[in-house]
Amino acid sequence: MNDLLKGRGAQSAISNDFLNQEIVTDHIEGLDEELLIERPKTQLFYETPNKVVNKVTSPDVGMEYSLNPYQGCEHGCIYCYARKTHEYWGYNLGLDFETKIIVKSNAPALLENHLLKPSWKPKPIVLSGNTDCYQPIERELKITRQLLEVFAKYRHPVGIITKNVLVTRDLDILKDLASDNLVKVILSITTLDDGLRRILEPRTASVKSKLLAIEKLTEAGIPVSIMNAPIIPSINHHEIPAVIKAVAERGAQGVNYTTVRLNGKIADIFEAWLQKYFPDRAEKVINQIKELHGGTVNDSEFGKRMKGVGNIASTINKLHHISKNRYMKNVKSTPLNLTAFRKGGNYSLF
Repeated sequence: MNDLLKGRGAQSAISNDFLNQEIVTDHIEGLDEELLIERPKTQLFYETPNKVVNKVTSPDVGMEYSLNPYQGCEHGCIYCYARKTHEYWGYNLGLDFETKIIVKSNAPALLENHLLKPSWKPKPIVLSGNTDCYQPIERELKITRQLLEVFAKYRHPVGIITKNVLVTRDLDILKDLASDNLVKVILSITTLDDGLRRILEPRTASVKSKLLAIEKLTEAGIPVSIMNAPIIPSINHHEIPAVIKAVAERGAQGVNYTTVRLNGKIADIFEAWLQKYFPDRAEKVINQIKELHGGTVNDSEFGKRMKGVGNIASTINKLHHISKNRYMKNVKSTPLNLTAFRKGGNYSLF
């Protein structure tokens, strides 16, 4: 495995169905020297969109509105459904998704404008929903932190979905929001095996760091729940009880899961990943994923696509619920507060 690109999930580019012409590296004898890059570096592309708060029309994702300060994600999770959306920007869903990051630097100003609209009624807005708002570049750019400052200014409810413990950097703002029940953090934990994590989602935080982050957030009075996702048959499904036990012991207030689904050419890079790391079970895993989705690796039908159908889906569901009842039976979660919102920002005497 000496030829692997360390720190990257995808090991190659892959053609974009939306482009008529592309630069490819299939024929090495015809490439200019600058294209022979052993370790592709992260590039940032700055965009200035007209809006950043998006209405979510899918009825099975558990959110009504989302906000993504970045597109593309350095975390490099090989299974990520958001890879497909990178094609809409003219990039590929392989290495481009991990190395060409689109930055919406005007996101905080756009959020403030949105909250000031006379027609806006407070509903939880989730960061991010598509790619991680706390991916590595956030440490430098701090766009997510600026967004949280806007939410705090207007006392508006916000949800956060992340795989990165960088979220604990913003404990000061999160504690302020939590004082009015205006924030929930959903930390994504796919596995407790750091060896598997390093190849499955190479630039995410370590398992130890994630568990410690749950403790820090909980101790600060910030509600934390867990997304144990995606569940991949014969890769991490057996870890469900251990994951739920570990997060419950550290104060998590809830846990949910989804099963893996491979939309578009994500199936190609995922199968290549399986052949690299699990050649002994690659065919078995793909067949089990197909069984989850009625004979294909991806099901787009609402209500079925997230959890799957059939015997394997049923087994995963039972294991999840048995474990949840055992370790989180009396845990309760409170809905976010919609009554603290103040359209004018800070209170005024007049």
